[in-house]
Amino acid sequence: MSALLDAWRHAPTHRRVWALALPMILSNLSVPLVALVDTAVIGHLPHAHQLGAVVVGASLYAMLVGVFGILRMSATGFAAQACGRGDGTALRQVLLQSLLLVGGLSLLLALLAVPLSGLALNLMQPSAELASLAREFFHARLFGLPATLASSALIGWLLGTQRARGALAVMLSTNLLNILLNLWFVLGLEWGVVGSARASVLAEWSGALLGLLLAAQALRHHPGRLDGAALKQWRSWHALLAVNRDILIRTLALHLVFFLVTVQGTRLGDATVAANALLLNGLLLAAFALDGLAHAVEALCGHAIGAADRLALRRSLVVASGWALLASLAFALLFLAGGELFVNLQSDIPAVRAVAYQYLPYLAVLPLLGVWSYLLDGLFIGATRAREMRNAMLASVALALPLGWLLQGLGNHGLWLALLCFMLMRGLSLAILAWRLQRRDAWLAPPH
Repeated sequence: MSALLDAWRHAPTHRRVWALALPMILSNLSVPLVALVDTAVIGHLPHAHQLGAVVVGASLYAMLVGVFGILRMSATGFAAQACGRGDGTALRQVLLQSLLLVGGLSLLLALLAVPLSGLALNLMQPSAELASLAREFFHARLFGLPATLASSALIGWLLGTQRARGALAVMLSTNLLNILLNLWFVLGLEWGVVGSARASVLAEWSGALLGLLLAAQALRHHPGRLDGAALKQWRSWHALLAVNRDILIRTLALHLVFFLVTVQGTRLGDATVAANALLLNGLLLAAFALDGLAHAVEALCGHAIGAADRLALRRSLVVASGWALLASLAFALLFLAGGELFVNLQSDIPAVRAVAYQYLPYLAVLPLLGVWSYLLDGLFIGATRAREMRNAMLASVALALPLGWLLQGLGNHGLWLALLCFMLMRGLSLAILAWRLQRRDAWLAPPH
């Protein structure tokens, strides 16, 4: 206990945690702002199918690139460890390999995007006008695909080198430029739905170019050279590809759980599925703050592992965990005291409000259970131990799905109880794996 208190009292670690966490929280908050402005701008066009086309097209694009946030995670872990070792050569290799991986994935996704989007639109069965405009919007957005993925990798790499302000600059500049160009292209130049897509593409490429500039500036502080021969060897790629593979599996499993929550909620009625969506927006809001602290854990713990500094590792984890616990308690109290106001701000439909009010206690508990999985994910990402993350997620899903099936008789209460148990099992499974690694004194050893 005294070791934990000593770690908590280390003021420089508190400063390092917030120097990384605060910019990432601000970056995260800018994301829903863009979606809100996009909707408001297109919502002022004369036809409903124009707004529907942007919503559908943006959803298709988000599904296409969403899971490849894995590029950020892997870049953060490897860059943080290389930075901790003072290995400028490895930093360059991680950056270039991540960008080459972006190029390969962009080509693959571009080839798959058109047929898959056609299949998705056929399943949705929208009107002919909406389908045509949504397809046009989506195809225009594909020109920004390489930039979207590159920005994700660059933000992760900058975070790994503890340049959170650089990551913030990339995200804020992209999102603010997107808003300004949307206003100009859609309302000023009257380019309509395609104008909104073009605004996003130009903003994404601008953000990616800024990220490259900031990465080049960061490398000046880390002497080294690029080892071209190593890039041609499979051995130099194996670790990065293995980590991305395992994080991809873990992410797909997580998306499956929340997709099934939506499906099961839909079966319980329109008001129920709408109320659940409003409440899950609360979880999303809490995740913005808690993810900022998790990003700090990724960078600081990865740096400590690279430097083989056990004390810095303990201090980083203890300080970030303490602040995350306080933040999760604050969100729990916020949802208990102001939950009805939060629901009312999102909807004025009496039936939806009435259903949502019943389940507010579950929302209040969610941050308290979810905070540990967020933080421990950050630790495992910083340690590039993606296999353990994957196994913990698969075990949690394997236990949660049968539980959800058994609790069907409780209706929406059963669905929320299953979700809470899933979040609890995520944290517990990661904690057990972390404890085992600690007992073997294996955190500073490279993962197999």
